[in-house]
Amino acid sequence: MQTTLKQLVEELNFECLSGKACLERPAHAAYASDLLSDVMGKAQAGMLWVTSQVHKNIVAVASLKELSAIIVVNERRIDPEVLAHAEGEEVVIIASGLPAFETTGMLYKYLEKVKSEE
Repeated sequence: MQTTLKQLVEELNFECLSGKACLERPAHAAYASDLLSDVMGKAQAGMLWVTSQVHKNIVAVASLKELSAIIVVNERRIDPEVLAHAEGEEVVIIASGLPAFETTGMLYKYLEKVKSEE
């Protein structure tokens, strides 16, 4: 059983800030980093990206790498212009009110559980 972004958002109590029309994308792996160059070099298409960055360049990186979604942590607020840009690029941005450590831990447990049910 593969999970979708919609299921992940609902089950982990995240909030979708942009790309609600794209929530049927699969969620199968994640990459955590705040360095854009690191994400560009190591993240793979379809991954979730966990970051505390909130500027418009995250949209460009997520689009370039064809990431499934960006998960912004630490209750960071994102400017409406960035969210509008994300909508235009069909980039899903999800908010987690938790720190990166807790968010990635939850994601790891959730995705491992989904894999074990396959």
